[in-house]
Amino acid sequence: MAKRTPLYEKHLEYGAKIVEFAGFLMPIQYTGIIDEVLRVRKGVGVFDVSHMGEIEIKGPDALEFVNYITTNDASKLELFQVQYSAMCYPDGGIVDDLLVYRLPDKFLLVVNAANTEKDYEWIKENKRGNVEIENTSDRTFQLAIQGPLSERVMKKLVKEPIEELGYYRATEVEIEGKKYLLSRTGYTGEDGFELYGDPEEACKIWDRIMELGKDENIGPCGLGARDTLRLEMKYCLYGNDITRDTTPLEAGLSWITKFNKGDFIGREALLRQKEEGIKRKLVGFEMKGKGIPRHGYAIYKGDERIGEVTSGTYSPTLEKGIGMGYVRIEDSKPGTEIEVDIRGRREPAVIIKPPFWKNASHK
Repeated sequence: MAKRTPLYEKHLEYGAKIVEFAGFLMPIQYTGIIDEVLRVRKGVGVFDVSHMGEIEIKGPDALEFVNYITTNDASKLELFQVQYSAMCYPDGGIVDDLLVYRLPDKFLLVVNAANTEKDYEWIKENKRGNVEIENTSDRTFQLAIQGPLSERVMKKLVKEPIEELGYYRATEVEIEGKKYLLSRTGYTGEDGFELYGDPEEACKIWDRIMELGKDENIGPCGLGARDTLRLEMKYCLYGNDITRDTTPLEAGLSWITKFNKGDFIGREALLRQKEEGIKRKLVGFEMKGKGIPRHGYAIYKGDERIGEVTSGTYSPTLEKGIGMGYVRIEDSKPGTEIEVDIRGRREPAVIIKPPFWKNASHK
């Protein structure tokens, strides 16, 4: 039986098309994916991302433990700072990608909805030191307010001076006497915020944001737009672009893989791969014609199959087909001409230097 987020009734009220995703009934779109993508690129949109997982790590050894299970260096985090990271299996394959928040009394790990239970069990299996691990997903709602006009809307919602809040920084805010966690983060490439709080307050906050954002032409956005927006930035999606069969080094995530911080799960395997050199790499490519690439399509160079599409769609912002996929390392340079097999027809494309959308407004 699929779960419902605290905002399910709001999605119906706003005319959303509902689909099952990661065990939840979620809005795929409201007015249409193209309309919602452009709303976020040019103005401000609101996403219900309450399906995402939240796992708290507390205790005297919390920092050491978080550093052991993640690839990035959590010791570099200041209080209320956020970090993009990954968790790996001993062979270097990816368990999940996630956000790590350093808060006054704990670390908050925000994980992908489809992986919440798997991640929670995996973290518990690898527990070491004096730590408490708690899955607080069912006690948390999460909203993403995204777009170049998002700050303008959020300044009306909270009294705190959020214009001073830096990218990947968080703060506690008070709204009508209740406390919330607010961070300047997102999955769209635009300036934006993510708000976490008590599920019982979710509908009230949603209504308040919609009311306060009227002058900015705010509107709700679904998972379809979210997927397109992240792809336009070449942000990875777990299950497509990164899986247990891919490593952070192959996925272009070596920047969140800190070998000099000490031991972490997967370190030896990843170090070995780094020394030997990766054989394939995740690239972004743009279609030259009207073709639209999709997950699973074959990528060719000449007569040789050199890889496979992991994510693909039509980009409303760029008005062309775009995609990501793993190709042989020798064929991964920007400017390399490739072909994508779209239903039996080879359509020309070119590998580009990411991101696709180069005018993003994130701070």
